[in-house]
Amino acid sequence: MAHPRIRYKEILSGGLRLTVGMAGEGPPIILLHGFPENAYSWRNQVEPLVQAGFSVWAPHMRGYPPSEVSPRQADYNLRYLVRDVAAVVEVTGAPKAHVVGHDWGGIVAWAFAGRFPEMLDRLVILNAPHMGIYYEKLWRSSQAARSFYAAFFQLPLLPEKLLAANDYYLLRRMFRIMPKHAEAFSRKDIDYFITQLAKPGALTAALSYYRENFRSSAMELARTAKVSAPTLVIWGERDPALGLFLLEGLERFAEDLTIRRIPDAGHWVHSEVPGKVNALLIDFLKG
Repeated sequence: MAHPRIRYKEILSGGLRLTVGMAGEGPPIILLHGFPENAYSWRNQVEPLVQAGFSVWAPHMRGYPPSEVSPRQADYNLRYLVRDVAAVVEVTGAPKAHVVGHDWGGIVAWAFAGRFPEMLDRLVILNAPHMGIYYEKLWRSSQAARSFYAAFFQLPLLPEKLLAANDYYLLRRMFRIMPKHAEAFSRKDIDYFITQLAKPGALTAALSYYRENFRSSAMELARTAKVSAPTLVIWGERDPALGLFLLEGLERFAEDLTIRRIPDAGHWVHSEVPGKVNALLIDFLKG
């Protein structure tokens, strides 16, 4: 997140050091990235949000350098990921914050909303399912086939070897072919993500999100989370990993819900059509 307005702060949460990028003044917005990115995922959102009068807090989530990488899989349990968000809210000095999450950051955001409702102002989810619906649909739709990669990630060692082979060829190709818009990620963007993920233990840490939580009761935090705060879901319809049917019945879990579907975008909707996403974010968060 190389930008002149951005400052960096290190905080401790659950014994691990997290690096948080900060910019601007005003009501805090916490931006939670997904796999296999880091806080640089929000490079197109920081400046517009700051100009709109918000302060932005974008943590590199635990296990994603420059935040600390723990070698213990148990340290990536969802209950710790949720507490990390609470730790960032506390550091802002505000009693509550807006929380925006994409992919794994969205799953954490759903769980945070259910676990710490008193710390949440408004919630925004970008292409991340509510896990209650995800598990309902998994074997009754095409989602099981779409989620094959998550099952593959459960294997020991082999996923790391395959993903890291040939200078992380598969991950680099993923950034090129999965977005609806090929220009969503520049070579510089991809190089930065890969450079951080290639640091010792980082790829295994990123995969531990899948291994630890899909095998444990920790996912109950996300499966049962109910949100009373105003909630906006932004969904790129051309997402090959997550079906549109995951939006069905979402109002059961979010009582004040707005859904905005974007037909010409895929999984990385905030990188593919940042102008549209930023406008939706600012309009919703200003309320």
